Amino acid sequence: MKTDFDEKYSDEDLLKEGDLVQLVGLRHAFHLVTLKVGQTVQTHRGILQHDELIGKPWGIQVFSHLGNPFYLLKPSLADIIRTTKRNTQILYPKDIGFILITMGIGPGCKVIEAGTGSGALTQAMAFYVGKEGHVFSYERREEMHKLAMENLSNSGLLDRVTLKLQDIETGFDEKNVDALFLDLPNPYDYLQQVRNSLKAGGYFGTILPTSNQVIKTLVELRRNKFGFTDVCELILRYYKSEADRFRPTDRMIAHTGYLIFSRKILNAPDDIFEFQKDGE
Repeated sequence: MKTDFDEKYSDEDLLKEGDLVQLVGLRHAFHLVTLKVGQTVQTHRGILQHDELIGKPWGIQVFSHLGNPFYLLKPSLADIIRTTKRNTQILYPKDIGFILITMGIGPGCKVIEAGTGSGALTQAMAFYVGKEGHVFSYERREEMHKLAMENLSNSGLLDRVTLKLQDIETGFDEKNVDALFLDLPNPYDYLQQVRNSLKAGGYFGTILPTSNQVIKTLVELRRNKFGFTDVCELILRYYKSEADRFRPTDRMIAHTGYLIFSRKILNAPDDIFEFQKDGE
């Protein structure tokens, strides 16, 4: 006999073993866990049994053994990136989202990244290229290579990525890719290698913390016949979501880096590289 529970929820609405779950407590603090039969989640607000979570509907409130509440939610990509294990600073979601849109990274794309780091941007690229696309990510530091592999495995995206423990000085193995992003302190030293692997009209992107690095990159982009170059930075401000005291929060995410985007151009006259979107 069907119960009200069976009538209300389909199988897709219910948690199952292997699901990545966001346990959200008070003040929006959360834990990410992959559900496994027989396992437990230990938090400073009490213990939860995986077996008691499996079969529950998404969005429901549950309680730890101490009686503290948690909500079972599907994590967003931003949630996954924010909890990525790191040895160095990772890219912020505000920058990652703009990078993906500006560089046209979507289902079926073939993308190269150099400077894998902890794999935050790698995860985002892998998510958006989908099952038909692929990401090739280069890293020369073995400890970062291993950490990125662990993070991608935890997020279930490793099958869409080829991680390479390899220096890019001699170039990339892949050719005719749709987009190529360098998360390196000296991208200006590798623009010929970038050009050799990008398809005609393909997107190049990089992020740099200081203006002198940007200037060097702009000079080398012109020398290597890249065009339609943009430089920008993104600033993110949150607001208190309380109706009786709505105002900006005390902290904001300001300068995290200068973003540079450019395109590989073929057979273009020199004056094309003087083009500015503002008409100057």
